[in-house]
Amino acid sequence: MSYIDGYLLAVPKKKLKDYKAMAKYGEKIWRKHGALDYKECIGEDLKTKTWIPFTRVMKTKPGETVVFSYIVFKSRAHRDRVNAAVMKAMEKMDHPAEMPFDPKRMVYGGFEVLAGFK
Repeated sequence: MSYIDGYLLAVPKKKLKDYKAMAKYGEKIWRKHGALDYKECIGEDLKTKTWIPFTRVMKTKPGETVVFSYIVFKSRAHRDRVNAAVMKAMEKMDHPAEMPFDPKRMVYGGFEVLAGFK
């Protein structure tokens, strides 16, 4: 069964261009090391009256939006191998002086797939 790493981030709208560039690099490096799929999704319809909106969960500030991201792996063991290789590769790269989001507010979890992926 597949395994998913999921992320939620609050990103300032004025930094979306920088975030998109970082996300494109993220996709390239995770796929290079074996991830099956990689998606970065920018919040577009976040006002709901029925359920708890992502903006409330993320405590977004004025001028921020929510990014929902996920990476698909074959299994948890596969995820662990891929992420170890990605982290090793990232040690060698130059990092921006400032991230386009506050990493302390990033929400993360690993999920075993129940339905939808084979």
